[in-house]
Amino acid sequence: MLREIHAMLPSQPLFYLADQAHVPYGKRQIQEIREFAFTITKFLAGKGAQVIVVACNTASAAALKELRIEFPELTFIGMEPAVKPASKTTHNGIVGVLATPATFQGKLFHTLVEKFAHDVKILTHTCPGLVEAIEAGELSSNNTRQILQRALIPMMDNGADTIVLGCTHFPFVVPLIKDIVGPNVAIIDPSPAIAKRVSYLLNELKLIKRFSLKAEILYSTTGNKEKFKNDIHTLLGVDTAPIKVEWINRNLTQKEGEIDNNA
Repeated sequence: MLREIHAMLPSQPLFYLADQAHVPYGKRQIQEIREFAFTITKFLAGKGAQVIVVACNTASAAALKELRIEFPELTFIGMEPAVKPASKTTHNGIVGVLATPATFQGKLFHTLVEKFAHDVKILTHTCPGLVEAIEAGELSSNNTRQILQRALIPMMDNGADTIVLGCTHFPFVVPLIKDIVGPNVAIIDPSPAIAKRVSYLLNELKLIKRFSLKAEILYSTTGNKEKFKNDIHTLLGVDTAPIKVEWINRNLTQKEGEIDNNA
């Protein structure tokens, strides 16, 4: 997601916060995820953010509607499983969706299915352990392959010709997914569409930056800085000096002495 937005808007300053202290969100209760989302939004608004991408399907399903009500002065762009494009892509009307339990439990997913895929057979799988494997940098390990095989092979056996990636971690293992499902199965990653939406809204709000030097991305994490630094290098091929942000009494605070040196 971040990679797609930066590629489309290279001059736009971006602040990326990874709540690694609480991942994976998919196993948590919706109210807890909503509380995290509210606090993170307050922190990002304090950094000057006017447009916030909720770059997590689980958090979008749990909190996007409430965020827009609570923070009307901000513009939010959320993630949703790409059920609509999948329903247009499938040739046989059978679609597989990979997402977290919380995404499937949310009203958003069921609304999308009822609205855009009522005549499509939807097969779902929560891929237990996949987010953790990707966070650990296991993008092509036997463990990751086995997790994906348990999800994808039954879908293929039931005729799925289209697979939706319903978690922002999952695009990192697209090569492995393609190897398992073969060339005749379409894989839908919503990230490019979200990047286009970000560009459109920034233009509409007159916030887009043009004709300037390539902007740096400011990376921050609520988890271990060294681990996050290694994760960013493994997943994005980027070397960075991340900022440490701490959860203290349910609030977020930038650790004393940390400097926004990538801004």
